[in-house]
Amino acid sequence: MIRRAPAYVLTLLTLACVPSQRGVGPTAPTTSPVPAPPPTATSTPIPTPTVSPAPVAQQAAALSPKPSADSAKLSNTDVGKRMTDLFGDSSKTVPVAESTSAPMWDIEVHAYESTSQVERYLRMFTGPAKERIESRLERGTRYEPMIRAKLRDGGLPEDLYYLALVESGFDPNAYSRAAAVGMWQFMTSTGRDMGLRVDWWVDERRDPVKSTGAAIRFIKGLRDQFGSLYLAAAAYNGGPGRIARGLTRYADDLEGTSGEDLFFALAEKDYLRNETREYVPQLIAAALIGKEPARYGMKIDPQPAFVYDSVRVGAATPLAAIAHASGATVSQIQELNPQILRGMTPPRDSVLVRIPDGAADRFAAAFAALPKEDRVATSTVESKKGQSLESIARKNGVSVRQLSAFNPKLRTLKSGNLAPGQTVLVPTVAVASAAAIVPDPAIERYSSSKTSAIHVVRSGETLGGIAKKYNTTTGALMRANGLRRPLIFPGQSLVVRGGAPKPAAKQLAAKSSSKHETSTPALMTVVAVKPSTAVKTAGTSSPKKSTAKKSTAKKPTAAKSTRSTKPATKSSPSSKKKVSARSK
Repeated sequence: MIRRAPAYVLTLLTLACVPSQRGVGPTAPTTSPVPAPPPTATSTPIPTPTVSPAPVAQQAAALSPKPSADSAKLSNTDVGKRMTDLFGDSSKTVPVAESTSAPMWDIEVHAYESTSQVERYLRMFTGPAKERIESRLERGTRYEPMIRAKLRDGGLPEDLYYLALVESGFDPNAYSRAAAVGMWQFMTSTGRDMGLRVDWWVDERRDPVKSTGAAIRFIKGLRDQFGSLYLAAAAYNGGPGRIARGLTRYADDLEGTSGEDLFFALAEKDYLRNETREYVPQLIAAALIGKEPARYGMKIDPQPAFVYDSVRVGAATPLAAIAHASGATVSQIQELNPQILRGMTPPRDSVLVRIPDGAADRFAAAFAALPKEDRVATSTVESKKGQSLESIARKNGVSVRQLSAFNPKLRTLKSGNLAPGQTVLVPTVAVASAAAIVPDPAIERYSSSKTSAIHVVRSGETLGGIAKKYNTTTGALMRANGLRRPLIFPGQSLVVRGGAPKPAAKQLAAKSSSKHETSTPALMTVVAVKPSTAVKTAGTSSPKKSTAKKSTAKKPTAAKSTRSTKPATKSSPSSKKKVSARSK
């Protein structure tokens, strides 16, 4: 005899077999529902029920009573248990999956996803740029756990993770035309001000861990300054000074607007540069796609997480020796330590380096067992008369380019030979091969300005002290930067007016009063990125000064590299973006 199930069980069975639709429920978006993405390769397919849905639905509709007001709601688990009681173990062939919740964001995206700016980038990222975005999202999965953990510990929303997608595509070695470097695209001076080491040997802007910490400190300061996460993001791109001045200029129009709406209200004004105006919409579009790639037709294959062990090694240790002792390849050590530029640790510092996860226990013994010559990174030779860089390179098995990279300040004669008596640093073949080919980290390129300069606030500085340094007043600095209160924070970029810093001016004045000089050189401020390197002299000597006096007079020290104040290329929006990103 066949046992017939009660009507309400057939009804629940029917509902359990009907696929749930995306967007149903109290949290459903206002847009039209989109079908749930197809199951991935790792999902378990649900077997097709042996009973066709239509007859069951008709039978359930005919037999089931209308639910009363006090009807109890049963979960899928209760349904499964009741089915087991009625039909035995054979009911396991029709599993009932618990409904999955929709993705959630901790930055505001739904309120702005229907704006024209965000929709434009959604079309772009899923259209012409789809493969590139897909590839970069995939690369980001390697760093995502680390970045999200640091954002969470730093008190910022975890979905600011997608800011690195907009900045660099999660590339630790990204380099812009404006000389912004790394995953978070720091300029040299700002990176140093945020605690990163940037010199010829090490560039921590390329370190995915340390640069993430610096970016979090910077963004947190901007959020505290503006009270809005999206204004902070815009300031990260366009500079806090410009955002502050815009809020001051349009204060009456923006009255009554608060929170994240402030950015969009300011963006409607003809004030922000285009790349800053589009920056936040790109972030929102990236976050929407990144949380639901399948919805937009993308398949992201997660990469191995960025995990590692850390060991301390001595000064001038070749990366090749670290690789051998940790059982890794040189390329693996380079990928874990992109901040080490020259194929070896710095010559005067012991440093922590990253090695593959699980390799730390055996590292010390394996490193000590290496031949002594494998642990040597460089040697030195003294240049002799008639000797050239080519001859030294050939003798030591390295290229001229590799050798010159380790000796950027060597002097050559008109003949092309080296000036005798110079110390030449010669890397081993292993070190030269592991050295990164990167531009000088000291290079910075800013927009030229004849009437203003940029000063990056350092720890311990006050607005009054900066005003005094630049021959201006606190009130003038506040007006130039749209500050309502005389409060500043380390890493903040200030527009400075009024010429060169006082220390440089005093130094030049002191020199002019010496017995070897009878005139004061004129000053021309190019860009005051740092007070010590911001002044370019353009003075002339007194006509009464003798030749002997000219030869003994010391010329005022100017910037060592004129490339640091070279105007950025204006033909590309991306280059504009990087100029303003961390320099204004």
